[in-house]
Amino acid sequence: MTEIGFYHLTRTALDQALPKLLGRVLAQSGRAQVLLGNAERLAALDEALWKCVDPDWLPHGSAAQGHAEMQPIWLTAEDAPAANGARFLFLVDGADSARLAEFDRVFDLFDGNDEVALAAARTRWKSAKEAGHLLSYWQQGQRGWEKKA
Repeated sequence: MTEIGFYHLTRTALDQALPKLLGRVLAQSGRAQVLLGNAERLAALDEALWKCVDPDWLPHGSAAQGHAEMQPIWLTAEDAPAANGARFLFLVDGADSARLAEFDRVFDLFDGNDEVALAAARTRWKSAKEAGHLLSYWQQGQRGWEKKA
């Protein structure tokens, strides 16, 4: 089964936390797919990743640029097979996937300051647990991510 980590954002916004996690995947020569809730959010994240300073460069693309096989990070609003061969899936903005088992590891990031996002994350946790996936829960603390479960 797939290892799924739930990442409870409490101290920073997604646009600040996601680049560091993606940077860790790239540092291990991994490939990632980021599944977003809609095309508008995809465009905003695309721009934010080009402007992030830590790490200072996150090569990525989406269907708008094409050439998925050349992109270490693939941004999409469609729950489809990883066009870039990614083994890591990032779910953001409440996105959910029916393809969890196709990835080695899934990162489910959610805004801890949003009650609707918290409730949705609890529902995704319950579904993933019932499906037999290996789950972990991480929360932002003063010194970074702290594993809580």
